[in-house]
Amino acid sequence: MVKVKIWVDGVEGEDLSGITASFGASLPEEANKSSKLPAVFSNPLNGCSNSSSKLTGSVALSIRGDCDFVTKAKVAQSGGASALLVINDNEELYKMVCSENDTSLNISIPVVMIPKSAGDAINKSMEEKHVEFLLYAPTRPIVDFSVIFLWAMAVGTIVTASLWQEFGTSENSDERYNELSKESPNAGTGDDDDKEILDISVKGAVVFVITASTFLVLLYLFMSAWFVWLLIVLFCIGGVQGMHTCIMTPIVRKCRNCPQKTLNLPLFGEVSIVSFVVALCCLSFAVVWAVNRRESYSWVGQDILGICLMITVLQLARLPNIKVATVLLCCAFVYDIFWVFLSPLIFHQSVMIVVARGDNSGGESIPMLLRVPRAFDPWGGYDMIGFGDILFPGLLVAFAFRYDKACKKHLANGYFLWLIIGYGFGLLFTYLGLYLMNGQGQPALLYLVPCTLGVTVILGLVRGELKELWNYSPESSSATKNLTGEA
Repeated sequence: MVKVKIWVDGVEGEDLSGITASFGASLPEEANKSSKLPAVFSNPLNGCSNSSSKLTGSVALSIRGDCDFVTKAKVAQSGGASALLVINDNEELYKMVCSENDTSLNISIPVVMIPKSAGDAINKSMEEKHVEFLLYAPTRPIVDFSVIFLWAMAVGTIVTASLWQEFGTSENSDERYNELSKESPNAGTGDDDDKEILDISVKGAVVFVITASTFLVLLYLFMSAWFVWLLIVLFCIGGVQGMHTCIMTPIVRKCRNCPQKTLNLPLFGEVSIVSFVVALCCLSFAVVWAVNRRESYSWVGQDILGICLMITVLQLARLPNIKVATVLLCCAFVYDIFWVFLSPLIFHQSVMIVVARGDNSGGESIPMLLRVPRAFDPWGGYDMIGFGDILFPGLLVAFAFRYDKACKKHLANGYFLWLIIGYGFGLLFTYLGLYLMNGQGQPALLYLVPCTLGVTVILGLVRGELKELWNYSPESSSATKNLTGEA
């Protein structure tokens, strides 16, 4: 990878990124070992024939197409250029190679490809202005602190969501004080709690993945400013609800009398003062994040809202058994691989990566992911993980915890601990794949599904419990537990 520093009339602009060719000279790793050079467009612009523009001692620019990369490099070098920048016709960066019959050993200038958006920005800057470039190729650290922090957040979210009920409030206080609305007549009976939980079915799992694919394509094709704002508003609503639940649960558990003070509000009726104050704080937090979401520190607010949202989702949705888990995770496995690796065969771009980066929305990425800035990476940017890469395996891990608890299994002979370890290793394999493929986006579920669902199936086979896991029913387990208690 190459970093391109740019100056317009002596004023330094935003750095650009590119990728070097497999041929040509190497670039220095440090900026102070390189030199500023003037930028000149080739004429003709495709750089396939001798340029009428004076290229001596400059960085020549040409667009991709009409001839191979080696020809462009040879033409630029013969014209006296010190380097060549090739502007791609899309946002993807490809390693430029020479043909089978051309070793291109005689090319002694560096050749770099930059994305189309960077080329458009350069073209606009060069209108009656003097533009200079400085090219160098800093090395990227093998491990950045951000990866460790992101790994800890993802694993911690799943562990917290799975154990949440162990630290939850009592049945008699959940509904009255954890909602803004007035207490319902059935509060405290436990019936409403059951109605709030969504048991995922086989049909629901398939429909969900198909719906997710459709939504992803719509985002790719029709992403715009108003669409992004709609997603931001929905994210804030979910984040506020999740944060409110995560804050009120320990408050009600530690201080049962705190929420008993109420006040009457229009539309809401009788509400807990503590719950109302917490809701205002959560709403204010989300609004402040939305307004400042482009700031360098906004990732903190986004991650807090996202984690609270996912913890709440993992409380409301659950897998009843391994049969449903297999269908859901296998569909998600195919979904992730297709939209990252195979979608370029149809759309000429990786749909998942384009949507995640916000390429079709002016760089405004959707907030449905956790992100941490790369603190020690000279390239900057963020390490990210999508909500789906936490929620899909998280549903299985949460099921494992409930199963272990219902069957009174210890950590060592249960499934929960081993699935947490498997998920952690799956994330490590994802980061390893990211490193080995030079930062190309990875379908995390490619590694996470085998490391979670695969571990469950193998342990079930070894222990002779796979049939029970496959057909497990929470209702039958509860009934058995009640009969045992009565006896």
